Amino acid sequence: MANVKVTLPDGTSKEFPQGVTPREVAQSIGPGLAKAALAAKIDSRLVDLSTPIDASGALQLISPSTPEGLMIYRHSSAHLLAAAVLELFPDAHPGIGPPTETGFFYDFYREKPFTEDDLAKIEAKMRELVQADLPFERICFSKEEGTKVFEQMGEFLKCELIQEKAEPVFSAYRTGKFLDFCRGPHIPSTGRIKAFKLLSVAGAHWKGDEHSHPMQRIYGTSFFTQKELDDFLIRIEEAQKRDHRRLGKELDLFSIQDEAGPGLIFWHPKGAIIRKEVEDFLRDELLRQGYQLVYTPHVARLDLWKTSGHLGFYQENMFAPIQLDDAEYQLKPMNCPFHILIYKDARRSYRELPVRLAEFGTVYRYERSGVMHGLLRVRGFTQDDAHIFATPETVEAEVAACIDFALLVLRTFGFEKFEVELSTWDPENRVKYSGEPELWELAERTLESALKARGMPYKRIVGEAAFYGPKIDIKLVDALGRLWQLSTVQFDFFLPQRFGLEYVGADGHSHQPIMVHRALLGSVERFFGVLIEHYAGAFPVWLSPVQAVVLPISEKHLEYARKVTEELRQANIRVQLDDRNEKLNARIRDAQLQRVPFMLVVGEREMLAGGVAVRRRDTGDAGFRPLAEFKSWLRELIDTRAIKW
Repeated sequence: MANVKVTLPDGTSKEFPQGVTPREVAQSIGPGLAKAALAAKIDSRLVDLSTPIDASGALQLISPSTPEGLMIYRHSSAHLLAAAVLELFPDAHPGIGPPTETGFFYDFYREKPFTEDDLAKIEAKMRELVQADLPFERICFSKEEGTKVFEQMGEFLKCELIQEKAEPVFSAYRTGKFLDFCRGPHIPSTGRIKAFKLLSVAGAHWKGDEHSHPMQRIYGTSFFTQKELDDFLIRIEEAQKRDHRRLGKELDLFSIQDEAGPGLIFWHPKGAIIRKEVEDFLRDELLRQGYQLVYTPHVARLDLWKTSGHLGFYQENMFAPIQLDDAEYQLKPMNCPFHILIYKDARRSYRELPVRLAEFGTVYRYERSGVMHGLLRVRGFTQDDAHIFATPETVEAEVAACIDFALLVLRTFGFEKFEVELSTWDPENRVKYSGEPELWELAERTLESALKARGMPYKRIVGEAAFYGPKIDIKLVDALGRLWQLSTVQFDFFLPQRFGLEYVGADGHSHQPIMVHRALLGSVERFFGVLIEHYAGAFPVWLSPVQAVVLPISEKHLEYARKVTEELRQANIRVQLDDRNEKLNARIRDAQLQRVPFMLVVGEREMLAGGVAVRRRDTGDAGFRPLAEFKSWLRELIDTRAIKW
């Protein structure tokens, strides 16, 4: 039998008989590695440890310390969940069960709903299957043979997936009595799954189509150690306390009205005040940095979206057209074609460029009913959108300025940790993108150069570019360590070409500008949801809808309380007077529940001395302060946009 040369990540090579498995390679290196290995990567292909190695090449053993390890572990956890469900509930039909960033889920079609008691039973059965240490056994079928097998099992959803996605020969995995159409890979056996927890059950639809089969989605999570799981569950509990949907109602910030429809946000007065502060800050910065503010319509003729390419590349995310007397019209899913029309409305010289157009533009995108989520996933939202039209000589500087602007904005709102991704095209799947390869290479080099010049570490994500160009995504890390995608900078050589944009260069000839799309908050709605959860509703003073509440001890102090309230209001401080006929402690408690930063108690001493007794929402009693001194200090906190005080 011929030998194969296996090259390990450290560069060393070893020869083995052809057909050796990654498990056997691991055993030859040492028992510790063999015990830790979960799967393997042969060249760039993830495989099971039992996969024969038939040709020389690179081999990496996937362990818990590798990036792929946890996702494979959670994928196997999803199969463990499905195996347990089918043993307990034979009437359930499995759909799909992928790993996620926080755990895994599995969708089932079943007429009777799963209950919380059912989840406890399923979790107990999963533990039994872990104790049984069942192998994840890979089986290969021809498409015809495999279809018959799943038809005989009555698994109509799997048959549908096989017809749509299976190769002529495809793989399935058996876990106990459960057989699943799956590409894998998987960990060796159920006994390797040490720490897991089922979290909830929710409604879903087959393939996300609300007109298709209603599904029940069971969510769970798994970790390599119990401590990691316990820490995660603590974070989940804290996240539930911070849920922006619950706090939005408790603090009277926003609502979603059934009469109007899902995914449409109603900003209540307190939420609107916060939005105003956010937008005012950003508009001032836009003007300071040389942007020009514009306003554009909410609809346009459908032909505009044909020209822009959105109708071809983005149609599934657009609402149906509206038929009017002169043409079909489209609710705008993007602002960019409108800014292009403004640029195109005048003859441009290279001396004018870069032209920076900015707008808080409301857009409308069709989201399926099952995926909408509070402020975070909606159908109508406002982007802090800007489009920069630059010359090739200045475009890298503009990209760099956008990155600096994004970091300035996010830090102003109290975020200090970020992760950066550079999303590029996939040259193997060119049908998803527009433009020639050399343009894509130029664009990617430009974005990469701007990041490197700032010493910003980043991760390259192949295949995640927009159809018109590559992009930089800046993800912030919130108070619970969660990543949120908000800021983006996108390079676009496609739309200027489609719309025939030009500028007159120094040579007197016409040239095509390069366009940069950028959003810093992403959308006002999503950013607001992140802010609520990051601060648990206890916003910094400058953002708080009510910055101080005045609390007279008794009716005889009411006149002075009104005077204090008016003086603070005249200083542009958002202040309320709480003169309800309630005990002082009850009014203090209500103000704290509303996350008001300062409670100003006024009684006889304060009235005679011209001051206020200050209570902070975080530390309680802060003592007496003369009113003028407190007003000046509070005004400074607001003016400097202080995050901590």
